Amino acid sequence: MEVIFHNWMRRYECLTDDPAAATAVYVPYYPALELHQHLCVNTTVRDGPSEAFLRWLSSQRTWAALGGRDHFMVAAKTTWIFRREPGGSDEGCGNNFLGQPESRNMTVLTYESNIWAPRDIAVPYPSYFHPSSAGEVAGWQARVGAAPRPFLLAFAGARRMKGQLAIRDRVFDVCEAAARRGRCGMPDCSHGLEGSITCRSPRKLVSLFTSARFCLQPRGDSFARRSSIDSVMAGCIPVFFHRPSMLKAQYRWHEPEPGRSNDGDRRYYVLINSKDVLEGRVDIEEELSRYKDEEVAAMKEEVIKMIPRFLYKDPRVGFQGEMRDAFDITIDEMIARMRRIKNGENLIWKGDDRDEDFAANDS
Repeated sequence: MEVIFHNWMRRYECLTDDPAAATAVYVPYYPALELHQHLCVNTTVRDGPSEAFLRWLSSQRTWAALGGRDHFMVAAKTTWIFRREPGGSDEGCGNNFLGQPESRNMTVLTYESNIWAPRDIAVPYPSYFHPSSAGEVAGWQARVGAAPRPFLLAFAGARRMKGQLAIRDRVFDVCEAAARRGRCGMPDCSHGLEGSITCRSPRKLVSLFTSARFCLQPRGDSFARRSSIDSVMAGCIPVFFHRPSMLKAQYRWHEPEPGRSNDGDRRYYVLINSKDVLEGRVDIEEELSRYKDEEVAAMKEEVIKMIPRFLYKDPRVGFQGEMRDAFDITIDEMIARMRRIKNGENLIWKGDDRDEDFAANDS
């Protein structure tokens, strides 16, 4: 995403060479690509390059006006990988890039934000689909809308070490049992390199998700999953088990307006409480089977409408036609955010429900 975003920023029609006239300052540094080459080595090596960069950035004259509060950048990993506690041991992975004073002044776009302390902002993972025209998008929407969906549910992912992420193990058990009845599609992602390649094959994953009504999205190493975006691209209704995993919790700039119906929260996804599943009060397959064909069709239609908002157009070509993608939405919202910052407004998210509801679903 860092590379995609930079390429589109270079072509952004409202760039200026005059820092005094700029509403926002884009910082084309790639913290995720820089970190990835030494993700889990000693902390000095992990922290050094980003700390040196931030010292340089804060010495620039563009920084002085607002102390970096009008600066923004992209960090293409989850927020947690950049928030290692300072002074800790060399065990584990990641650095403390987002914990630095300079980073705390900037707006940073990540794949997953800390919804309890929203300092950075989540934007969608890049999917496999990078169209070059609005016609391609409309054609894809029609294709996934008409696709036969023989599976009730689908899941793509690997198990974790035994005893960790119990809800993920339960999803495996449910899908394996349902697969024997022809009701669940699930590739084998658990057997080393071969399994990893299978679960990263665009053709196989898209084929799976376009064959299912519901795509299960239990949390993994973090709450947000790239698979949630892939399921949207396939017109597959995402099923969440934790509120912090939901698109509306993470991608507030890209998630559509609240539902028009009295049951708006069910417009395009299903939320099943993980504790209810683990304690035997809810059976996943049985719960999803209760949705009538017309309800599934309505939710699928809403998912398909969302596709343009969650994809990134191909930055290598001139896009044909009119369509706002994830980049366009992000930049519009970022410019509006920077204007509010310069007006001295309080930028805490309005309408947040980061409270006991989220804590109750963290299992």
